[in-house]
Amino acid sequence: MKEKETISKISEVLEGKAKGIVHLRGWIHRKRVQGNIIFFSLRDSTGVIQLAVKKDGVSEKEFKDAEKALIESTITVKGEVKKDERAPGGFEVQVKSFGVIHFSEIFPIGKDQSTEFLLDVRHLWLRSLHLTNIMKARAEIVKDLRLFFDERAFIEVAPPIITTSACEGGSTLFEFDYFGQKAYLTQSGQLYNEAFITALEKIFILAPSFRAEKSRTVKHLTEYWHLEEEAAFFDNEDNMLLQEQMIEFVAQRLAKSPLLRNFNRTAEELKEVKAPFHRLSYDKAIEKLQELGSNVEWGDDFGVEHEGLLTKELHKPLFVHDWPLKAKPFYMEPADDGEHVKNADVLAPQGHGEIIGGSERIWEYDKLVQRMKEQDLNLKDYAWYLDLRKYGSVPHSGFGLGIERFVKWLLNLEHIRDAVPFPRVINRAYP
Repeated sequence: MKEKETISKISEVLEGKAKGIVHLRGWIHRKRVQGNIIFFSLRDSTGVIQLAVKKDGVSEKEFKDAEKALIESTITVKGEVKKDERAPGGFEVQVKSFGVIHFSEIFPIGKDQSTEFLLDVRHLWLRSLHLTNIMKARAEIVKDLRLFFDERAFIEVAPPIITTSACEGGSTLFEFDYFGQKAYLTQSGQLYNEAFITALEKIFILAPSFRAEKSRTVKHLTEYWHLEEEAAFFDNEDNMLLQEQMIEFVAQRLAKSPLLRNFNRTAEELKEVKAPFHRLSYDKAIEKLQELGSNVEWGDDFGVEHEGLLTKELHKPLFVHDWPLKAKPFYMEPADDGEHVKNADVLAPQGHGEIIGGSERIWEYDKLVQRMKEQDLNLKDYAWYLDLRKYGSVPHSGFGLGIERFVKWLLNLEHIRDAVPFPRVINRAYP
């Protein structure tokens, strides 16, 4: 059997690991003709490097193919690596052999395209270096989140996406017909996560969630990825400490990543993200917002403007804890005063907004039934959830982290739509 020829990655050339004659393959990212030399920027999954194809350096057919090949054509080349400070990355490959795997048609994306057009051709725009680097960083962040929980003996589980129970209120549910039965796309895996803790004690999930929120902001998606944790014997303080440790863990690792150079975020900024985080009770937050000129009233939820006012000058996250009972879902443990709940939302600094919502859960049967009745919930729809309070119930807490919001803050992105490959917002479900 013929032995396959070694194909180098572009990063290996740029890092000085692949020298002499190399074999590369990838896609034409840019093209420039200068006399009898055609300069290409070749892109693969690891980087971009300059190629020089000289008319007298390759066969006549190969040079004609190089002339014909447009941006996004798929090519394979062999050539000699040369140091060249003028070239992007400091290296150039002088091509000795040029082959075309696929001739691309004229690429529809040029300079100065509108945002809406780029969203229409998102399947092609994902090849841009900006989005490519975001997807790499996102993958690294998710990997580090999993590593954090693995190191602390949390077990990853998988809740259903189709449900008959609302977790965060009926107004944001996506409803559909499930073989003649009313069902919904999940808002959160939390209720199902609580089923695991009496057996596994400490669990987490990473799964999609759906919210039919008619919000047009830089931080809202209708479909997003949700990292959720649940732990037996954790109170709200334990829960907040775990969140601090998790965010610090990921931020400190990202501060060391070479990917960071592609974003408007410095390692020094991320190194400041260390516990303890800032803390402010909901009541104090209302007072502060009113002092800053906001017309927010006690009992109101916070919008983008309020979160921005509270975090604009901060360099690490803020916990806003002990929210009003009437403003939060039925499952949150009431505080001793009967007016607040034992919970906390994490607001990312510099106006990036809420990234985590968490709380201590009601674990006693009678108290949970009372809260569900107060919110006019149909107990039959939650019979299985109430069963969890009948058999081996235990104090517990948990939280949910929006992956895209987390990525948006860590990388200091302008809009959440760039933190996900195919954004789903209220006016877009294509492509």
